[in-house]
Amino acid sequence: MPIDSDFPKNHKVVGRHDHVDDEHFHFVWGPGRSDAESATNAEVQNAYKKRNETYVPLGVHGTMVAVDWDSCVADGACIEACPVQVFQWYRTANDIPAIEMVNATSGDEGENHDREGRKDYSDKSDPIREHDCIWCMACVSVCPPLAIKVDQSNLEFHERESRTYNESLSKGSAPPPHSH
Repeated sequence: MPIDSDFPKNHKVVGRHDHVDDEHFHFVWGPGRSDAESATNAEVQNAYKKRNETYVPLGVHGTMVAVDWDSCVADGACIEACPVQVFQWYRTANDIPAIEMVNATSGDEGENHDREGRKDYSDKSDPIREHDCIWCMACVSVCPPLAIKVDQSNLEFHERESRTYNESLSKGSAPPPHSH
């Protein structure tokens, strides 16, 4: 089951994942899905069992570059394909249960930009630097469960949620009327 292509309309913001630079962040959209790929993937489920963690639905991390953590099976192809290192393994950076990443801070924790960098299959690809995306779609084209959506038009949802949206600057908006 691929990422919901209309997740910003069909979900709500349940958290904010901050980047250590104190400037960039991405939203976490919920609710998560208990019927997605990672819920039924044996490698993912075994990794959770080895950690004595209960698998729970996690939702979507990111807005313009979004990863459905419930579909993500920690394949790592997106991390290796991205030419500007938008993604990193969340657990390699913060070895805590994924549900705790809803309101966390991370980013730039060394080199964890390849498949071997993951802790295990409970790790998730995190679009921690979505603001660096160059819209090449390499990550989308290599993701086996189709867990990634890259859509520059979702910037409006990000700006509305962060209360930085300016209607007069948006594409297609007419300039304000002049008074005489």
